[in-house]
Amino acid sequence: MGMLVEIGGVQAYLSVGDRCDLIGRSGDRIPCEVVGFRDGRTLAMSFSSLVGIGLGATVEVHGSDVAVYPHDGWLGRVVNAFGEPLDGAQPLTSGPRRYPIHNAPPPATMRQRVGEKLDLGVRSVNTFLTCCKGQRLGIFSGSGVGKSVLLSMLARYCAADVVVIGLVGERGREVKEFIEEHLGPEGLARSVVVVATSDESALMRRQAAYLTMTVAEYFRDQGRSVLCLIDSITRFAMAQREIGLSAGEPPASKGYTPTVFAELPKLLERAGPGTEDGTITGLFTVLVEGDDHNEPISDAVRGIVDGHVVLDRSIAQRNRYPAINVLHSISRTMPACNTAPQNQLVNKARQVMSIYDDMAELIRLGAYRSGSDPAVDEAVALNEPLEAFLSQTMDDRTPLDEGYAILAEILGMPWSPEDAVDDSGDGAAP
Repeated sequence: MGMLVEIGGVQAYLSVGDRCDLIGRSGDRIPCEVVGFRDGRTLAMSFSSLVGIGLGATVEVHGSDVAVYPHDGWLGRVVNAFGEPLDGAQPLTSGPRRYPIHNAPPPATMRQRVGEKLDLGVRSVNTFLTCCKGQRLGIFSGSGVGKSVLLSMLARYCAADVVVIGLVGERGREVKEFIEEHLGPEGLARSVVVVATSDESALMRRQAAYLTMTVAEYFRDQGRSVLCLIDSITRFAMAQREIGLSAGEPPASKGYTPTVFAELPKLLERAGPGTEDGTITGLFTVLVEGDDHNEPISDAVRGIVDGHVVLDRSIAQRNRYPAINVLHSISRTMPACNTAPQNQLVNKARQVMSIYDDMAELIRLGAYRSGSDPAVDEAVALNEPLEAFLSQTMDDRTPLDEGYAILAEILGMPWSPEDAVDDSGDGAAP
């Protein structure tokens, strides 16, 4: 039924998560994964099309040893959800250590704390939503609001040692465009890209997210600073919903099954600081359905991650990119990771933007008379420079410290390089 297959005769040798091969009439092998049991039979879902499978087809059992062997040679490569090359280059080199696809996050009491600031190269994120090494941020966006372009800027300009990108349920047309144009040769050289397009099975899409995190864990264990990007968590949740419904799970909120909300923290908690020096900074996109930022997946992810970046369609419609709504976004490591002068600068800018936002309708209608309120007059005068500050083209990179200096100049506040120096000496968020 659909992608679900009932298997009889081998249920005593299979458990949930085990792998097996269906052998079709033409001899083709179709990999499957056990997702449940019903009426004494095994329920399995396939990783590819079931064409050629019929009653009486043979099943070969492989067990549950689902793991990969990452290696530094994977940098600059594009792989599928099985860790097989998609770029037509030579076979991937296997590392010496086995990494399970379904790995557990480091013990909570053994993990290091969030580290120093990570320069992401995007002014609005660096200044208003400062990200620290080992932090997890959700990027919440409707379709067509510039989410993929923002991801490409973060991947290209961030100061991390390694970037691991998971394109989960991505449009096939956009994959090569993202790799060649948005990421570019320089960005690809320090990246591993895991791809499962929208036409692939639910198991492939789900496993692509798990593999992305597994590869990031390998580089983290080498003591490196890793930026892990997954686009998108919503498509991972949709894949898990499809699997759960096929296995007979009851639909809960908006059709999402209970396992969806159980798997989300298992995936997202794997990002963060390690037990040693390495960190995984996670940036996970959430495709907001119908621009409703309170839909179930958005709510669930927002409760797990350490901050959220909201992309606003109304901002994109006035052609300001990245279309980040600073007032609706937050980083939970701020203001602890900032110096006092940096916090004063950011708080002043937020205050000015908030005043303008409250009065925007009256200003547009001409109902506000200049001189009535000095704070509103200041907000009107600073609105255009602040909008220009928040706007950034894809080819423009702004270092972390430079963003604060530009913002101070716009606000007319005193600023010196010493204002960015952390007196505690480590720059880490407490």
